[in-house]
Amino acid sequence: MELAVDAAQSRQLPDFLQRFAQRSARMLNALWGGVVVFRGRETDFYETPERQTLFSLAGRAWLISAASEVRTGVEFRELPRDEYSSTSSSKDNQPTAVFVPIAASDGERLGTLCLLREQGSVAEDEKRVVQALASHAALSLENFRRFSQLERSKRQWVEDIDAISDYIVVHDRGWKIVRTNRSLASHLGVPPVALVGEAMSSLREIAETGSALPCPFCRDTQQAREEYVAASGERIFLVSTSRTPGLTDDDTRTIHVLKDITDRREAERRYRELFDSIQEGLFFATPDGRFLDVNDAMVRMLGYASREELLRAEVGSHLYPAPAAREKFLAKLAEHGVLRNYDETLRRKDGTLLHTLQNITAVRDAAGRIAQIRGLMLDVTEQRTFQSQLQRERDFNQKILNTTQSMILVLDTAGLISYANRRCYELGYQEKDLIGHRLVDWIEPNHQKDFEGALETTANGLQVENIELRVRRSDTSMGHFSISLSPMRDELDTVNSVVVVMTDITDATLLQAKLAHSEKMATIGRLVSGVAHEVNNPLAAILGFTDLLLENPDVPASAREDLQIILQETQRTKDIVQDLLSFARQRPVQRELVSVNHVLRQTIKLRSYDFASHGVEVREEFDESLNPALGDAQQLQQVFLNILNNAYDAVQESGQRGRIVIRTSHRNKAIEIAITDNGTGINDPERIFDPFYTTKHAGKGTGLGLSICYGIVRAHGGEIQCWNNESGSGSTFMVRIPVAESEILNSAAAREAGR
Repeated sequence: MELAVDAAQSRQLPDFLQRFAQRSARMLNALWGGVVVFRGRETDFYETPERQTLFSLAGRAWLISAASEVRTGVEFRELPRDEYSSTSSSKDNQPTAVFVPIAASDGERLGTLCLLREQGSVAEDEKRVVQALASHAALSLENFRRFSQLERSKRQWVEDIDAISDYIVVHDRGWKIVRTNRSLASHLGVPPVALVGEAMSSLREIAETGSALPCPFCRDTQQAREEYVAASGERIFLVSTSRTPGLTDDDTRTIHVLKDITDRREAERRYRELFDSIQEGLFFATPDGRFLDVNDAMVRMLGYASREELLRAEVGSHLYPAPAAREKFLAKLAEHGVLRNYDETLRRKDGTLLHTLQNITAVRDAAGRIAQIRGLMLDVTEQRTFQSQLQRERDFNQKILNTTQSMILVLDTAGLISYANRRCYELGYQEKDLIGHRLVDWIEPNHQKDFEGALETTANGLQVENIELRVRRSDTSMGHFSISLSPMRDELDTVNSVVVVMTDITDATLLQAKLAHSEKMATIGRLVSGVAHEVNNPLAAILGFTDLLLENPDVPASAREDLQIILQETQRTKDIVQDLLSFARQRPVQRELVSVNHVLRQTIKLRSYDFASHGVEVREEFDESLNPALGDAQQLQQVFLNILNNAYDAVQESGQRGRIVIRTSHRNKAIEIAITDNGTGINDPERIFDPFYTTKHAGKGTGLGLSICYGIVRAHGGEIQCWNNESGSGSTFMVRIPVAESEILNSAAAREAGR
């Protein structure tokens, strides 16, 4: 019994066999015990661990050889004296080796039990014990063999599954992943074990089947088997599903196999069109309209009593209400070879009209002539009637929801999104990011309390109109939205959901801000112009009299130094006034075709010496395919030079190796010029274009340069923006100017050709 329990609980064969040999030796009063196990052509030897030094290597070899020769019954053999290191008290008694064969139930030799005894014979009761031990050993070896085969089979099954290139996933009743093969895990970029326990919804990105269940591949959980085709981007999968019931409902497993049939799809297209709807009217006909074969559905559809009657009838002239329709059909079939969803009105046997949709293929002979027409016909007479009514209702509802430029969402009273109209997805939002999520999470944090208050007000039955909040767009940028909330009530007049209408007013807000800025700039310009003129007159007098005093020889040297300072500061004041006048009176743009890349290269040359001598790297990333812009090259150069000067000053102040990157590109009928530096950045980007705003030290800037640039770019019909780089180092100025219209380019080309 002890041996049986040990065999049942053991999982390691060597340990078990050593214990088995030890117990066998003890039960039969043997000096030593061992087991020889046969594995094909190989032989394993296990012995009692405390007596492993009893035999020499040659002695072990003799034991294994003798054990291999034993076939049936108990055999005794005298042990060669030289191969045994005796530890017994009697040196004269040579031990006897006892060999007991271990055979499987089918007679296969599994091994031999070896014992070393001082007695040369075995009593009947000992022989029964020996045979019982051999039976236990045989049973245990068979069990271990089956267990090993099972383990190998399981490993081989896993390896076979992993070797399959199709995607395989198994999930339980709770929609949790139980197993995936290596192909699916490699596609997702994770090891197979990382997917175990994950929700099946995490695999929705592989193929979107339109299933509303937590598993994207399950459609009807009541079916033991399912098979359908699902498309995902450019790939097409054949989804095969099998459900295996367990001992309990919780043991149910669902296996999905996704086979990529993208390459095979086109080859199967014609055959699938013919056989997918075999329950509908299927026919084979000659070009003159005689049916060669039809199915029962076709017979019923055309109103005949039997298949034989329809095949005997000459229906070619009767089938089409208008002869011209048949000629049109044959002409299209001859031209295209295949007609899909061909809409045709036919005539039944009793003369009533039959509206059909047909998939038809022409079979040609060796000469290219149509020899046979094969088709699948669907009776849509009733559908046409209902479709018209249903379509009117659907169009009415869909146009309300989907033609609006506003995002329409439905929230439950907890603020979770349960519906989003098409406009939401057109703006880039994903269904998985909307449905079931809180809308308040998309609101800017400092505005979330305002939205939650509005949602609570609406949940209490009141409507909230046009609150303006900043909301995160699908591209993670923040935008200004006008939001209205309306309650929806159930049959008990209880608010059960909230309709949220969101309109992106970012462009309108920016336009309003730009308009306000333009008005402010115009007002400041008028003010500056008047002040500059008033200041110019006394400045001219100061400069004139200072020059006269400096030319007077009677003025002492000490006074001349003071006069020189007055002259310099007055001249600087005059330059400031000139900048004011330039800002207030920007000259009109001289309209001509301008190569932006050329203007930029000329501007860079003006500062190339300073850049090179101070170790500032200037990198040009120009789009050489840019079309010309229509503008003033000198004014654009003034804009670029001003930005480059500011970038140069910024990288010098940063104390690190300077780098300025200039990029040009074409986007939405405009040329974009981006100038990025790794300098100190901008403290207040929103005020950078305001007149007299400067971040430079006193005496190094008037704060008018970028204001003048702003006016020049606006005069060109463009816009200029700036922001600090996300990397935390430096800033970027973006200038956008319109591309010259094609008519202007053609006119310029014609003038050039006429020279």
